[in-house]
Amino acid sequence: GNMYEFITTALAFVVLIYLVCAVRFGMRWLGLGVTLILTVGLGLAVTQFYVEVAPLMPALHSAWFIFHIIAACAAGAAFNVGAIAAVLFLIRERAERRAAEGGAEITGYLAKLPSSARLDLFSYRMHAFGVPLWTFVIVAGAIWAQYAWGRFWDWDPKETWSFITWLVYVAYLHARATAGWRGRPVAIIAVIGVVTFWFNFVGVNLLFNGMHSYSGI
Repeated sequence: GNMYEFITTALAFVVLIYLVCAVRFGMRWLGLGVTLILTVGLGLAVTQFYVEVAPLMPALHSAWFIFHIIAACAAGAAFNVGAIAAVLFLIRERAERRAAEGGAEITGYLAKLPSSARLDLFSYRMHAFGVPLWTFVIVAGAIWAQYAWGRFWDWDPKETWSFITWLVYVAYLHARATAGWRGRPVAIIAVIGVVTFWFNFVGVNLLFNGMHSYSGI
């Protein structure tokens, strides 16, 4: 396992979600954001994180490792697609307000987007799909850690930031379900969440040493 493999696998899940949304639901408007994420992600993977294929260390020979990684990539894909919708919501919602106030008409790419309300709902559904998966990531990682290193949790930097990421996204769902937040406030939380996710996914490996140093950085 290394960062090159993790990033490319996560991006493959992003593409899979996009294809399902585009083919089945006609959401081709996601393509621009997905292309941007793929360009940046693959660029980093190829230029910064590529390493030669090597056998896995013994601690990684576990079915829990496979479940942990697949769930992390799937959850990350959902968070990224949800964040694309959140950013597009912020842009579209601003354009709608300006048009309602007698400003410029909505034209071009923005006119092809769904309404801000639909973008907000789609973003929520992506995050509602991703949060249970991310919860499983943490639980599966803890079980795997018990088998591999004899402890469920040790506040390793990756563990800590995985938990912080989980807190941000749980706050997102809680804000919608309990406080009734909609629109701009939760869209901003979604953007904070995806930044936290990518810092955990990449930044932690670059800045900290820990049990996840097997990732090839």
